[in-house]
Amino acid sequence: MSQTLMFTEAQEASAVVARQFAANAGVVSAVAASLRALKPRAVVTLARGSSDNAATYAKYLIETRLGILTSSAAPSVSSVYSAKAADLKDTVLIATSQSGKSPDIVTALEAAKQAGAFTIAFVNVIDSPLAKLADVALPLLAGPERSVAATKSYLATVAGIASLIAAWSDDTTLSAALRDLPGLLAKAWKLDWSPATEKLVGARDLYVIGRGVGFGGAQEAALKLKETCGLHAEAFSAAEVRHGPMALAKDGFPALVLSQNDETRPGVMETVEALAQSGATILLAGYDDPRALDLPSLEAHPALQPILFLQSFYRLAEQVSRARGMNPDNPPHLNKITETT
Repeated sequence: MSQTLMFTEAQEASAVVARQFAANAGVVSAVAASLRALKPRAVVTLARGSSDNAATYAKYLIETRLGILTSSAAPSVSSVYSAKAADLKDTVLIATSQSGKSPDIVTALEAAKQAGAFTIAFVNVIDSPLAKLADVALPLLAGPERSVAATKSYLATVAGIASLIAAWSDDTTLSAALRDLPGLLAKAWKLDWSPATEKLVGARDLYVIGRGVGFGGAQEAALKLKETCGLHAEAFSAAEVRHGPMALAKDGFPALVLSQNDETRPGVMETVEALAQSGATILLAGYDDPRALDLPSLEAHPALQPILFLQSFYRLAEQVSRARGMNPDNPPHLNKITETT
């Protein structure tokens, strides 16, 4: 069988990130210096879909590395309600978008600028309306992405976010680790998660569980399982899943758990224990547990492990989609560019 676009494009992520890091080093350094001088009182993220999952990653990284309150904007406040934007002086708005064309995102960014925000856009289409409107546009440099499912553009977004926040926070350890990210992505792509296909091919429902900087990755994995595999997948924090949703996780109910090696690990292990006791089928990436199907992973900086998990996961999602008789490149009822208003 010929390779799908999803497979081919996800496989390109290593080269995409290497290209982005080389091309954007100067502008990232300059923007980081501007942000340190600005000393913003808050950060607002603006996105939808996969890009919004990347924004969740940004929230945790900004709040843990910089101690700056970070919140997600609701685009419809501007695009539908035409409400006056809150006072955004001394704040930064970070928009993330593959196409840069969705009218509600463009309208919301324009409103934020008028309200005093310094606006940054991570965008793949650099001549798009969003890129032209933002104070600073950081190109993802993922190249054309033809599969409806965003893969390399998502990984390029979170890599770009990590690069900017490492420079902004002057985190030399994270900056050094980022130099190894392209090579690690290539290795993560080759990891074999295919044993999980058997557990998912006949499933109807699924939890994807992460925590902290890994929660955005859980959201992204759940979204991809919905759109490419027709699986009803829900993302939960390892803490939140124990407040009610655990009632469903029994009798072989599948749970994909993504656990980076940071301060969240003990809480995630407690959740794995609870899942095992309830009879769930656990697919676990990040560490070994005899009660779970081990999904191989790489040692890396904890802030980068969620990016590597997603690279391995995309290959699994493509396999599961085909095994379920679906076309991962063209999910039903979806288009590549969603222009919401």
